[in-house]
Amino acid sequence: MAKLLFPDGKIQQFPSGTTIEEVIAQALPRFKKRAVAARLGEELVDLSKALPQSETPIPFELITVDSQEGIEILRHTTAHVLAQAVTRLFPGVKLAIGPTIEHGFYYDFDLPEPFSHEDLEKIQAQMKQIIAEDLPLSREELSRDEAIALFEKQDEPYKVELIRDLDGETVSLYRQGEFMDLCRGPHLPRTGMIRAFALQSVAGAYWRGDSTRPMLQRIYGTAFPKQSQLDDYLKMLEEAAKRDHRKLGQQLDLFSIHEEGPGFPFFHPKGMILKNQLIDFWREEHQKAGYQEIQTPIILSEELWHRSGHWDHYAENMYFTQIDENNYAIKPMNCPGGILMYKRQLHSYRDLPIRMGELGLVHRHELSGALHGLMRVRSFTQDDAHIFMLPEQIEEEISGVIALVDKFYSLFGFSYHVELSTRPENSMGSAEIWDQATSALEAALKKLGKEFVINEGDGAFYGPKIDFHLEDSLGRSWQCGTIQLDFMLPERFDLTYIGPDGAKHRPVMIHRVIYGSIERFIAILTEHYAGAFPLWLAPVQVMLLPLSERQADYAKEVRDRLAALGLRVELDARDEKLGYRIREAQLQKIPYMIIVGPKELESKTLSVRSRIAGDLGSISIAELGDKLQKEVAEKL
Repeated sequence: MAKLLFPDGKIQQFPSGTTIEEVIAQALPRFKKRAVAARLGEELVDLSKALPQSETPIPFELITVDSQEGIEILRHTTAHVLAQAVTRLFPGVKLAIGPTIEHGFYYDFDLPEPFSHEDLEKIQAQMKQIIAEDLPLSREELSRDEAIALFEKQDEPYKVELIRDLDGETVSLYRQGEFMDLCRGPHLPRTGMIRAFALQSVAGAYWRGDSTRPMLQRIYGTAFPKQSQLDDYLKMLEEAAKRDHRKLGQQLDLFSIHEEGPGFPFFHPKGMILKNQLIDFWREEHQKAGYQEIQTPIILSEELWHRSGHWDHYAENMYFTQIDENNYAIKPMNCPGGILMYKRQLHSYRDLPIRMGELGLVHRHELSGALHGLMRVRSFTQDDAHIFMLPEQIEEEISGVIALVDKFYSLFGFSYHVELSTRPENSMGSAEIWDQATSALEAALKKLGKEFVINEGDGAFYGPKIDFHLEDSLGRSWQCGTIQLDFMLPERFDLTYIGPDGAKHRPVMIHRVIYGSIERFIAILTEHYAGAFPLWLAPVQVMLLPLSERQADYAKEVRDRLAALGLRVELDARDEKLGYRIREAQLQKIPYMIIVGPKELESKTLSVRSRIAGDLGSISIAELGDKLQKEVAEKL
């Protein structure tokens, strides 16, 4: 007999050999249409899995198609259907891999001719045919040698290579109709359970990400349990395409990237206004919070990066140079410079905490294929800060940083969720120190009542971290702020303070950012607001539009008076129709337009149109100036 322990605590017995599907029919019939797999003990298994004999109850949990794991199983099965469709339409194609990704799946193919848009339509139609055939998916297990022989016979070199690299003596395969693929599973029981899917694009991808290996063709797609969910997702992608910061950056004249400097952004005058507004706000709030601003060099000696551990753990992401025949590195992070600033003098325990903020320009080598507008660049400004403190000040300082995070993100209308990232494989230091640091972060989050999830193995190489993932207006998640607790670098750099006992002690260090990268934060804000920045951030806050040349002098007077109040005002007196100039201002997403005609000239008033509220009617210059100054001050 087989004993199962259900989530509600009940234990039921079934004859050994009973399949999960039969268990559902007997004990959980209401889940029959929604179940796609099960967790048996620690293992995810297909519904066709037979129960083993067990004296002790085995924990049992159903996986439904609308759960996160169920959606991944759905998408993984859809990737197999994609591969089957391609093999039907393109005989001789070589199959590589087809994993799930965050919002869908992809499959890599080796084919001499590139896939066209028409090919994608044919493939999608063939996938619908395979789904209509309602083919059962069955799992088989072969020895490694049998699996290699099978795929060599089918002339599938990529599968053979994968099998040779696998651990273990057995290999699992899945069949559906005439198609077979190497896979761990689990999968949907039948192809007919796929309800809503879409193929999205084709891109090139090197086999195993290695530029020395063959270039394959990668087809991206997605799948959802319901058609309405797919429709909503595709609408979101359509809206995201309209908000693409690269397109809006060009339209609004904010930034550009040139072939002479791939990954190194150029900020235009309007982009610099936006960037400086964010920096000014950062400086104002950090000064209130007790931070001292510093600046450290961009280029520092190779020896420093050996001492910090970056040479051993981060060198592949760094740029190097020589000065006077000595080796130097262009900094990828600001922390070693901040540490040198701490070491410049002896500190007492009464001095701590010391909070040093730096808007530091850093350079990191990114692969050319990973570069993406301002989201992924090779040169960017980090709003870094390093806090040196007593061990007993950890919770209070983390609370202070989180309060700043709350203030910044709420201003822009972002909500966020929190992840606690633990020790990675390439970490420095002992497990004991890592446990101590991780426990301190966890305790601080719990004390503040912050919900969080554990992100195993994703900490920095020198310490665990708290990551803040903000949510934009389209519901997309972006990792921006981070708090890293570090016991390692104070040890490596021999940082000390004089305690109340007159002896030297080791401080604890926090690394933290709020914007993260200012460049990336600008990209996120651009897409979040769809380029329609709030008044305080807008590069141009007011556009003046005189009806004719006769009102030009009055329009200039208005411009000068508003500019004297600190407002950013432009005058468009071109010899173009008013409707054309209004549309231009609308495309520039300018918060306020002022129409100046004969009536306004005579009454010395303004006809004001708000981007948000529409026509505001006739307003005096002084009244408008007061209104806009108040909006800017309140950051509306």
